[in-house]
Amino acid sequence: MRPLSAPSATDPVTLPAPAPAASRHRLLGVATMVGSGLANQTGAAVGSLAFPVIGPVGVVAVRQYVAAAVLLAVGRPRPRSFTRRQWWPVLALGAVFGTMNLSLYTAVDRIGLGLAVTLEFLGPLAIALAAVRRRVDACCAVIAAAGVVTLLRPRPSTDYAGMALGLVAAGCWAAYILLNRTVGRRIPGAQGSAAAAAGSALTFLPVGVVVVLTRTPTWQAVGCAVVAGVLSSAVPYLADLVTLRHVPAQAFGLFMSVNPVLAAVVGWVGLGQRLGWTECAGIGAIVAANTLSMATRGRWDRGGGGGAKTGQ
Repeated sequence: MRPLSAPSATDPVTLPAPAPAASRHRLLGVATMVGSGLANQTGAAVGSLAFPVIGPVGVVAVRQYVAAAVLLAVGRPRPRSFTRRQWWPVLALGAVFGTMNLSLYTAVDRIGLGLAVTLEFLGPLAIALAAVRRRVDACCAVIAAAGVVTLLRPRPSTDYAGMALGLVAAGCWAAYILLNRTVGRRIPGAQGSAAAAAGSALTFLPVGVVVVLTRTPTWQAVGCAVVAGVLSSAVPYLADLVTLRHVPAQAFGLFMSVNPVLAAVVGWVGLGQRLGWTECAGIGAIVAANTLSMATRGRWDRGGGGGAKTGQ
């Protein structure tokens, strides 16, 4: 988005959109947000159907290939023009991108979609809460911490490795956000993200070869992995481009809170992964923490409280 500037005499005069048109735009933005969230979680659920055949590693490899194909078509990077200062965050972003998806999908295989996505969501939540200094955000951090403790409490059936992988995915998502900002400042357009996705896909090429040689994938499993790549990478990326044109950034960040709930619902309906009351309470606490922080942020900023705005 280019910075706002005062119009000159040669600039065309843009009239405010009529109220019905503005309402339609907002509805389009909300619809694309809902569609993006459902596509993302449905893609993960469909991909998990291929775990018994090609494993989470194989599904992630195919997803990386699909993401690279989409971003290369959109971003059209020119890597020969990149400087060393531009290359290091691109390479780091590619490594984080692959690690994030691999840890998340392995966590989904071990602890289910709803819990894995909720733990991963702690990454952007931590970034949002760390960027401001308000009492309400301190309360939100306490609420989120209570939710984490509830989810990670010791039980005979607790899969600590799966929980740890979910937290690794959270750390990777936080690093992904910070690296994306750096890449966006140093490289125009989507070139940096496309180059990072291509580098990640190249890294997973040997993984794909090993999976083919050792797992004997079926067409059904490969098809599920491709669908996961399309629904969880291509559709959300393109949908977010539309959403951010019609929905304020604060509303977009607020809607991000719904993703753990969508993941729990999709896991329950599509995969039969039922959650107990304690797991639902933990998810609810984390979702409530982000919702409260985002919902109060705009009012605080308008009131001159000094809280810094952050994007998710």
